[in-house]
Amino acid sequence: MYQDRVLSGMRPTGAMHLGHYHGVLKNWLTLQHEHPCLFFVADWHALTTHYGTAEVIEQSTWEMLVDWLAAGIDPSQATLFIQSRVPEHAELHLLLSMITPLGWLERIPTYKDQQEKLSDRDLGTYGFLGYPLLQSADILIYRANMVPVGEDQVAHVEFTRELARRFNHIYGKEPGFEEKAESAVKKLGSKKARLYRQLRTGYQERGNAEALAAGRALLEEVQNLSLGDRERLFGYLEGGGKKILVEPQALLTESSRMPGLDGQKMSKSYDNTITLREDPASVERKIRTMPTDPARVRRSDPGDPEKCPVWPLHLVYSDPARRAWVQQGCKSASIGCLECKQPVIEAVLKEQIPIRERAEQYLKDPTLLRDIVMDGCEKARKLAAETMRDVREVVGLAYG
Repeated sequence: MYQDRVLSGMRPTGAMHLGHYHGVLKNWLTLQHEHPCLFFVADWHALTTHYGTAEVIEQSTWEMLVDWLAAGIDPSQATLFIQSRVPEHAELHLLLSMITPLGWLERIPTYKDQQEKLSDRDLGTYGFLGYPLLQSADILIYRANMVPVGEDQVAHVEFTRELARRFNHIYGKEPGFEEKAESAVKKLGSKKARLYRQLRTGYQERGNAEALAAGRALLEEVQNLSLGDRERLFGYLEGGGKKILVEPQALLTESSRMPGLDGQKMSKSYDNTITLREDPASVERKIRTMPTDPARVRRSDPGDPEKCPVWPLHLVYSDPARRAWVQQGCKSASIGCLECKQPVIEAVLKEQIPIRERAEQYLKDPTLLRDIVMDGCEKARKLAAETMRDVREVVGLAYG
């Protein structure tokens, strides 16, 4: 039907830190070599919670894009773009809002969580209530079938799947759908048509998931169908209508284990971060002044790495031999805290060298960055326009 496509985005929060690198960007680096990928700056999403400080969004957007490229995101492998430069997102969001039950939005787990966490801001707005719907539009506009998320975001992808299903059910029943679908079945040839009907019956009457998978595989193999007939047969197989919007799958990623300078998860809100391109002297100072096991008051006092905020950094950056050295040295007081921290300092600085080098070309020549992003926006907009053409047609707004 549609080719595999990955979509992922981030709100513009300015300079990225090592938590972003280990938690998100390294995963993107892998995905860009495996699938067509679209990575976007979710600047409209930033307005849902930061509408009162909108002036920082543009600068934060460019800083974040430099960091993506510096981390190794390759614009020849992945499409980088800015959400607000593709206004079709907003159009699909509006059209989806016409069919989205209010209760669906209020049930999203993060809705109440975020209101409680950000109680210092007035989030009783239509934009905040509707941000999961805008997230869904971001995904559905590109017919992306894979969305890399952590466990906490799976509910958003499931919401998007339900929304795509509802849209296809309401608008996929084109006039004469069943007759057109039956006509398309005959084009499969007698043997495949018979198998298709058996699989369709197996799924719709007995709920056989294997029959559904086999039916989809059958349709993907067939070469002589038009795109319209193929879409009809996918919808007919599943008991719905023509598939206009693709139901995405959550591509579960490991949550970042990157610890901050205080042992908690690295986060700007905890003020415990090291940024991706931080000055080496600043990196060294931050790690050297990290708190350690409170039991080690003097150099001669033995300690326990499990109670020290530096130990989780060794779990990220040190090999088994180095970790064994830390365990033995700390517990016997044969190494001091600064000795323990030195290998972490060296590992972080080594990791940052290629990142800083890649960033340099974009900092020296900002037009290079803007050209990459504008090219990405243009590519994204072409894909979005294709979806919106089909959406307008089934909704009845084509006016052709």
